[in-house]
Amino acid sequence: MAVSRVDAGSTTLAILAGGRGERMGGIDKGLVPIAGRALVGHVLDALRGQGMETVLIVANRSHEAYARHAPVIADAEPAFRGPLAGIAAALAVCTTPWLLSVPVDCPDPPPDLVARFAAAARSGRAAPALVAHDGERRQPLFALYRRTLAADAAAAAGNSLGVHAWQQHIGAREVDFAAVRAHFANLNTPAALAAHAEKHDD
Repeated sequence: MAVSRVDAGSTTLAILAGGRGERMGGIDKGLVPIAGRALVGHVLDALRGQGMETVLIVANRSHEAYARHAPVIADAEPAFRGPLAGIAAALAVCTTPWLLSVPVDCPDPPPDLVARFAAAARSGRAAPALVAHDGERRQPLFALYRRTLAADAAAAAGNSLGVHAWQQHIGAREVDFAAVRAHFANLNTPAALAAHAEKHDD
């Protein structure tokens, strides 16, 4: 399998914001304000700071609000079928060789996320996808996919396969992010959100 160049210019960023937010009481957590800005804005700032310019937000509601930040797409089926449905939707419209997925509830992603994935793609065995590992466990929503996986992702999502299981199925290769494990902290509960907001205000 040929390894096409991976860099910010050859990669589309997909921010996965299509969940129900059940652990947050059903609110659209990507729009929750932190220090006067929506959570999705913090994620965008972090990744644009790494050179990402082609951006999609995958959302199943609040499209107008998200569209103030970046172009918005939705899952193929409006049934909140999980993050793999969002990845499939993004791959279906991706026009670059690679797609980088990140979750909307992680406001401080690794500062070398793009660079480390790019280095991993240049070295080691070729793989259809790369996925972050924080030294303790896989972080399946932080992953880099070849655009050619679009049809496979759609079929897997249609069969209700989870992201981790699909990554196993396609032979995704893990990339070591153990040195920056703290950057994978996500805000998926009211308590985590409050703690982060308090720290941010300080």
